[in-house]
Amino acid sequence: MGDTTLKQSAYPDLRVAIVHEWLEHYAGSERVVEQLLIMYPQAEMFAIVDFMPQAERVMLKGKPVQTTFIQRLPFARRFFRYYLGLMPIAVEQLDLSGFDLIISSNHAVAKGVITGPDQIHICYVHSPMRYAWDMQAAYLRQSNMERGVRSLYARWLLHHMRNWDVRSAAGVDVFVANSNYIARRIRKVYRRQAQVVYPPVEVRPLKNLPSARQDYVVVSRMVPYKRIDLVVEAFSRMPDRVLHVVGDGPEREKIAHLATHAPNIILHGRLSDADVENYMCHAKAFVFAAEEDFGITMVEAQACGTPLIVFNRGGARDIVRQDNDIAGPTGIFFSEQSVEAIVAAVEQFEATVPPIDAQLCHTNAQRFSEEAFRQNMFHVVENAMALQNEQ
Repeated sequence: MGDTTLKQSAYPDLRVAIVHEWLEHYAGSERVVEQLLIMYPQAEMFAIVDFMPQAERVMLKGKPVQTTFIQRLPFARRFFRYYLGLMPIAVEQLDLSGFDLIISSNHAVAKGVITGPDQIHICYVHSPMRYAWDMQAAYLRQSNMERGVRSLYARWLLHHMRNWDVRSAAGVDVFVANSNYIARRIRKVYRRQAQVVYPPVEVRPLKNLPSARQDYVVVSRMVPYKRIDLVVEAFSRMPDRVLHVVGDGPEREKIAHLATHAPNIILHGRLSDADVENYMCHAKAFVFAAEEDFGITMVEAQACGTPLIVFNRGGARDIVRQDNDIAGPTGIFFSEQSVEAIVAAVEQFEATVPPIDAQLCHTNAQRFSEEAFRQNMFHVVENAMALQNEQ
């Protein structure tokens, strides 16, 4: 859809720079950049590195990407993340002196660009560096770096990254968080308030709904923190309920082993977007046990008219409408990451009378549409510019 709903900007001649961490694949954070480029077609694009495949570059609207010296370092295409310690220096070398407005898309170092007193720097935060802050212990454990020389180096590096992360936050004029959960993280880490603008999700018209929905679905990368193992174990205890598991990743072998003696659990691996949408639209409910920063997949399920059965932490709390909501519920929460809690939540869901309404779920998803994102970011930018001009 177009931008016909956007008001006319009071600052039509803005020189805009958009700074993204790295361009590797089209995923959630790249959707944000894509919508920013629709809002500001005059913007110039910057990134630490750009290894986006040609087939996925349509999001860049044909724009060239200005990168840093890390782009040219040995083995950067495959191993650029290993240059994390150099990224603060790299991002500080980007010359943004010719721009009025800088919007950084940040989950690591993008907010560290250097700007002047007459420039506005708005930082859209997908999350502060999780592996450097509250998830450091989990990161070291999952990377098998809890002990030894590699562990000492990683801890030293992350200590310095934390120091730089806090210092560089001072260069941001306006923080924008992708959920209230991330706004709380920003307040904890940087001691700054953040406005919340939900990330953009494509919400298509609801049509061709099945007359009866029978099975359950979970769609996710198979990595430890997603806790797909809990969902699979829970459904192995409910043999009369079918669960479709869509996704791939390093935990696939573990998940397959858990499902070995459970014929009601069907593993599909990685599927096309069309097939994923088909499973979502035919599911009785979408079940998810992870603590997410936001949770775009949950919104995509709601856009299909599918209720949610999800863990009551993180971005899910922004997405699910509950019984006490005047519009009515769109899902069920469970309060702990355990097999027993998931089983109880499924039973509660099936006992809910009247059943959760598909149209209400779809209407709820529209709060997170691409149009809603553009409108909300437009207001953030216009207000920031107006405040700058008053000073």
